[in-house]
This record gives sequence, structure tokens and C-alpha cells, in this order.
Amino acid sequence: MSTDVTDVGRDTLVRPIESTSKKYLLALLVALAAIGVWLFFYVQQLQHGLIVTNLADWGSGGGVPWGLYIGAFIWWVGIAHGGIILSAAVRLIGLDTYQPVARMAELLTIAALSCAGLYILIHVGRPDRLVTSVLPAWPWRVQWSPLAWDVTVITAYFVLTATYLLLTIRYDIHRLRDRLPDKLEPVYKMLMVGYTETEDEIVERMVWWVAFAIIIMAPLLLHGGVIPWLFSTLPSMAGWAGGVQGPSFLSIALTSAVAGIIIIAATFRWIYDWEDLIPRAVFQGLAKWLGFFSVIFLWLQLQQVLTGIFAAPTTLRHATQVKISTPIYWVALGLVGITLLYIFVTALKPHLFSIPVMVGLSFAVLVGTLIEKTLFVVEGLQHAHFALYDGVPGPYVPSVVELSSLLGTVGIVALFFLIVSKAIPVVELHAIQDEHDGGDHE
Repeated sequence: MSTDVTDVGRDTLVRPIESTSKKYLLALLVALAAIGVWLFFYVQQLQHGLIVTNLADWGSGGGVPWGLYIGAFIWWVGIAHGGIILSAAVRLIGLDTYQPVARMAELLTIAALSCAGLYILIHVGRPDRLVTSVLPAWPWRVQWSPLAWDVTVITAYFVLTATYLLLTIRYDIHRLRDRLPDKLEPVYKMLMVGYTETEDEIVERMVWWVAFAIIIMAPLLLHGGVIPWLFSTLPSMAGWAGGVQGPSFLSIALTSAVAGIIIIAATFRWIYDWEDLIPRAVFQGLAKWLGFFSVIFLWLQLQQVLTGIFAAPTTLRHATQVKISTPIYWVALGLVGITLLYIFVTALKPHLFSIPVMVGLSFAVLVGTLIEKTLFVVEGLQHAHFALYDGVPGPYVPSVVELSSLLGTVGIVALFFLIVSKAIPVVELHAIQDEHDGGDHE
């Protein structure tokens, strides 16, 4: 690739590194406040145990052993896998239109995987249990324990994604070093160990093969494989079992990831006036992909409902009937459906497309997919083939402690992007070579 990058392009790319606006400081304050709220409640959990969440409280008092913690874990893993799949697709099949948001997708994967791993730590109760129970047993119990498989998948994907990201940022750091902060010189030296310009062509091939591996692994072994398999192979849980779980999980992952990338890209575009760097055409394209994945998501939900109520085993029929009688389930589908309708209308009449509206609907999609994953976990537990205790379990309602964890992890992702944007370009140097080919501004 050509390395003849204009000074204007360099200025655009390093703007987040060189300037600290009031918008940035406000975002930093909000992120830290969100994390602070979660830490306050998490300390209560450490002091008193999981009892403060009402988890593991079956019986008429309501609650389930797994709730929002596991639902959010699946949700974050899905966002991570969907993000890296999209980034890999950009490189693998040459979707140059989306190159300005490829690195954002990679960074989103790192942040989301970190939050997913954090939920494992949160849900085991005491953090020391990872050292005293999980890690010692991992080599001998990985083939049986869902938790061990979760740790394995997250670790493998984190390493793969970090390697993928490192291979691409070395090129940019070398060429923008004179514009990067001197105080981070030790970090840059570590990242650039052994770098020479002759490696660029080799790295291009390596990145292509890593992207190919990601595209293959994600649907077969990761969010289209291991995670849903952990649920679908448990016949005792009628709401979980079934071969549709793999495609369903993958559709939700891709839907959530595209929505997250739209929000992140629009935020950087707004804060740093990147209308040329991330043109309107990028968001219109992402919206179409979001619509495509939303169709698949809703279609697979229809498949699960139809097969669950028509001539299904008694326990599966009961679990499905309970799910479709739960209003919040239809709220989740409605949020995705409204977004799909807007995308369809704007595809017919492009002048109606609005980036702010698309950002708002992307938030709605993320809420909808989180609700669906949490209900999937909860309903599968509450309506199993057997009863753990006498009586019917009461309805599950997430506690303030659980909800605070969601606020905290969102804050962690925001803080991650705020910090990273002060150290490395969040848009690849290659992307600015075509920045003047973008669409109309908004």
C-alpha cells in the first residue's frame, strides 16, 4: 500500500491524541462515575456474598441461580465475536468502505471480551475462587465444566484478537511516531520490538490469514459453537436444548456488534469532527448490515417460537408459552423490529436517513438483544424438566447490584476507548488515503 499520506490526513487521524476537548472530559467523567457506581455495589457483594443479588433464591420469593450476570456475559461475548468478525470481513473480502471503522471493531472486541471475563469473576462470588477452584481444576475439568470452557474460549479469542490488533498498529505507530506523545515512548518501544518496514508486506499476508481463521472459527467454534453448545446440549433444560441455538447466538452477536460499532463511530465522528474520515456512506452501509442481521435474528426467534408451541414436548411447549406471554420479550423483539422498519424505509428513501436517529436505534437494538439473552438464561432455568424445589419459582427481576454491573461494564468499555484514543489512532492510517471518497456530510 502507498504510504504517501498528506499532512491534513495526519492531523485528522491524530486529533484525538493531540487535543482534549470538553466533550472528552465530560465523557471521561461519565465513564468513571458509571464504574464508581458499580464498584460501590460490588463491594456490597464482596462483603455479604451473592445473597445481595437474590441469585440462587428459587422458591416463591423469585430469582434464579443465573440471571443478568450470565445474560450480560453472553451478550458481551457476542458483541466481541461479532466485532472481530466484521473487522476480519473488511480485510478478507475487501470491504474498503468500512475500513475507517475496522480498528474500532477490533478495539470493541478487546473491551467486550474483558467485560465478559469480568462477569465470570463477578459470578463466582469471591475472586479468590478463580485461583483456588477454577484454575487448578481447569486442565482436568475443561471437557465437562461450562465455566472452564467459557474461560478457554475467552482466553483464546483475546489472544487471537490482541495479536491481530498488534500486527496492524505497528505500521501506524512507525509512521506517526513524531505525532505521538513522548510520555508513552516505553509503550511504543515495546509494541515496535523488531519492526522494520520490510515486514509490512509479510504482515499484510499474516493479517489476511488471521482474518480467515477468525471467520472460520467464530461460527464453528466460538459464538456460533462452544457458547451455545454449552446450553443446547442440556436436554434437562427445555428452553435451552435445540440445534437452532448456534445460529441464533451468532445472529444476535452480529446484530449487537454492528449496533455497537455504529454508536462508537458516530461518537468519534461527533467529538472530533470526522465527517470526512467517517462519511455518511459508512453509516448507511452499516445500517443495511444491521438490518440484514436483524432479519436473521427475528426469523430465528420465529423458528424457536413456532417449533416450541406446535406439537412440541410438554416441557418445551410450556417454556415457550411462558416466554411469549412475557411482555418484555415482545419489547425486545419490538426494539429490533422498529429498527429494521426504519432501515427498510431509509433504504427506499435515503434522504430520510439520519445518523443521530440510527445511533438511538442502535442503542435500542443493544437493549433488545440483552433482554433476549437474559430471558433465554432465566426461562431455561425456571421451566426445566424437573423442579428443584416445591412450588413455582417467582418471576425474576434483576437486582440493583446486577444492574449496576451492566452500568459499570459499559463505563469500562467507554473508558477503554477514551484511554486508547489518547495513545494510538483508532482509525487505521490506510483509511485516510481514501477519505475524500466519502459520501455527503450530515
